[in-house]
Amino acid sequence: QVRMVESGGGLVQAGGSLRLSCVAVGNVQGINLMGWYRRAPGKQRELVASITYGREIEYGDSVKGRFTISSDNAKNAVYLQMNSLTPEDTAIYYCRGIGRHDNWGQGTQVTVSS
Repeated sequence: QVRMVESGGGLVQAGGSLRLSCVAVGNVQGINLMGWYRRAPGKQRELVASITYGREIEYGDSVKGRFTISSDNAKNAVYLQMNSLTPEDTAIYYCRGIGRHDNWGQGTQVTVSS
């Protein structure tokens, strides 16, 4: 069993920055992709960014140029640096780790005030 443990959400003013962290804990062998997704009020969950074990990266269109994903394979960790935040980035952010199973975190709230 794998738990995805997220941290780093909070409240920030527009234009500010936040950094999210996620660590996979448990039977993490075989996790080959980790990423961040978000669900804003009234909207469907969407990809924010993902990174494979080989460092292949994908970003959602709305965050390109503002967010940066990185990982530490030795720590089974993934990070999301979020800059130039806008109120449209307000959402619950979920960490995901894909290996033998599809593992999701509980989510961390990010709120951007105008």
